[in-house]
Amino acid sequence: MSLYTLQQTPIEGCYEIKPRVFQDNRGKFIKIFHEGLFKENNLVGHFEEEYISESEKGVLRGLHFQTPPYAHVKVVSCIYGKILDVVVDIRKDSSTYGQAYSIELSSEKNNMLYVPEGLAHGFYVLSDKALFLSMNSKKYAPDYDSGIRWDSFDFDWPDKDPILSEKDKNLPELKNYKSPF
Repeated sequence: MSLYTLQQTPIEGCYEIKPRVFQDNRGKFIKIFHEGLFKENNLVGHFEEEYISESEKGVLRGLHFQTPPYAHVKVVSCIYGKILDVVVDIRKDSSTYGQAYSIELSSEKNNMLYVPEGLAHGFYVLSDKALFLSMNSKKYAPDYDSGIRWDSFDFDWPDKDPILSEKDKNLPELKNYKSPF
């Protein structure tokens, strides 16, 4: 039996990853990454940084990305609680440019999302508290850090007045963003 199931999302190159869960009376064990299996599926299998963020219910983080030459692939998951994870395709030549995809990631589902370069990424916290894990293929490069406003594309968020950082409140709208992808 495979350690992972990959499911293509409607956005090219973006996959839901469902790791195999080993569970017994002690709890559960989940291998969230195996470089060889990622490479076998033509997925980036090298990550330079990993982050964990803790957020309360109603927090919206994003939508963020890094621009070339520091554009990165992310593998994201919710290791405690439940989030609504959202990506928007900002690749100019993509057939799904400007389209959003969302998925619930949770510690109950144990699922992850593989986010390729050229997608803006963010999430909204659905549970009282959530721990979010992001594995990134490139290091954080502040001069190449960018994003788009959370409410500037066709998507029905569960909250019209989420808790946002000042940075996220002031990101450009998708229609005004000149994508380098």
